[in-house]
Amino acid sequence: MQKFIFVSGGVCSSLGKGVAASSIGALLEGRGLNVRMIKCDPYINVDAGTMNPYQHGEVYVTDDGAETDLDLGNYARFTNSPLSRANSITTGQIYDSVIRKEREGRFLGKTIQVIPHITDEIKARIFAVARCDADTDIVIIEIGGTVGDIESIPFLEAARQMIHELGRSNALSIHLTLIPEVAGGELKTKPTQHSVKAMQEMGIQPDVLICRAPYMLDEDARKKIALFCNVEAEAVFTSYDIKTTIYQVPLVFFDQKLDYVILKKMNVESRHANLKPWKTVMERFNKRSCKARIGIVGKYMELHDAYKSVYEALFHAGLACAVDVQLVKIDSSKLEEADNLDLIFGPNGTHAIDGILTPGGFGSRGINGMVKAACWARTRNKPYFGICLGMQIMIIDWARNVLHWEDADSTEFNQETKHPVVSLLEEQTDVTQMGATMRLGKMETIARPESLLFKAYGEKNIWERHRHRYEFSNKYRVEMAGSGLILGAFTPDGSLVESVQWPDNIWGVGVQFHPEFKSKPIMPHPLFRDFIAAVRSNVLQNSK
Repeated sequence: MQKFIFVSGGVCSSLGKGVAASSIGALLEGRGLNVRMIKCDPYINVDAGTMNPYQHGEVYVTDDGAETDLDLGNYARFTNSPLSRANSITTGQIYDSVIRKEREGRFLGKTIQVIPHITDEIKARIFAVARCDADTDIVIIEIGGTVGDIESIPFLEAARQMIHELGRSNALSIHLTLIPEVAGGELKTKPTQHSVKAMQEMGIQPDVLICRAPYMLDEDARKKIALFCNVEAEAVFTSYDIKTTIYQVPLVFFDQKLDYVILKKMNVESRHANLKPWKTVMERFNKRSCKARIGIVGKYMELHDAYKSVYEALFHAGLACAVDVQLVKIDSSKLEEADNLDLIFGPNGTHAIDGILTPGGFGSRGINGMVKAACWARTRNKPYFGICLGMQIMIIDWARNVLHWEDADSTEFNQETKHPVVSLLEEQTDVTQMGATMRLGKMETIARPESLLFKAYGEKNIWERHRHRYEFSNKYRVEMAGSGLILGAFTPDGSLVESVQWPDNIWGVGVQFHPEFKSKPIMPHPLFRDFIAAVRSNVLQNSK
């Protein structure tokens, strides 16, 4: 029988449920088990696609074009679990499905209720993920929000029902909670006790507790928590503050035998644990010998999670290149009035940087600042990486500052421009709904053999994920290429430009897709790797 693990959280949000669930998945994969990951989000939005990045962080895109919660990015980076729209379940999806079925008359006139109809829909979707692959051993379901939130109740009730129906050896509850430190350095267990009590009131007795604390809990603290929370002392674990990287968390949990306890409780034969990939990550982390400052010139700088996958991909590339990547977050709107970017980006500037990355985004705010940053990198021969909007910025810069079309712009920002070098995709012209209507998901790109893309991937056929409405305007292909801009990749039918490249630059590449979604700590994305390799080469050359 396939096994199910429900990961919930208590006391407060942002304790690291996603990292904890992902780390558990990594440990179980290290034991030779096939793991599938699911995120249940309590919000009523159908998906994360129309949500403000400041509220919910980045939108993670799957191969099949689902716009999902950023925790699926954690799952992808920590595990080998296949991810699709089926792995992201929201309240909006559940109610939408149930209401549609009711309108179709499929409930035969019954009164539709949260129990059993909503909970049955939740369970059906969880079982569907488990059954889509006969080789699946364990499904890990992360329930978003915090116990006690009214929005989470249907998901917790569905978990309670599954635990009751399948038995505790087949369905396990892992609860992540907070152990705060008060004045004097004393750790307080009372919030955890109240959190577990709230779970018990939902009808769920946690089998395993993971306690988020500033440092490792001692045996007395664990015994106290076990006594008051009705769990065994061996099932109380600490997720303490780590000063290195989140990719050490699987090793921290392994040292505490978390995976051993889970397998024991679920009556799964203990297998030899292979933690070599995670040990290799830490070895690479400790061997970084060069520091490089990467300027992230974007729109959503105040919230780290808004560009979560980009930051992680840069870190992964740093591991591969022995570079300590230091992020320099720069709000592009603050560059718009700057007269001399040397005073900001130069060696003695306020934000001295070694390379620039411009990530995706929407809307006109800060666009001219991004164009200035791209122009500075191009004319100063600094490595530059443009992703989605970042590639469009490279095109606008080239049009304005090389071809001298001063009004060149994207029709997203200026409908009246005489030189719309970036324009709306033809299939987007009549689109009125905003959700799930962009060019989304895995698509093929053909790289030209002389391009830096071909050099990075080692092949011409590339499959990457997209999320955009605007593209390089074909009207200006000839003039752009004739003036020196390298068109490095196209769609298979040649109808769309998928990559541009600066000539005579150490590394200046823009791509219309989002390579950050496919980067892992044990397998850095080749474009991020080559970008950081170019930065490293430049840093070492300038230090001589």
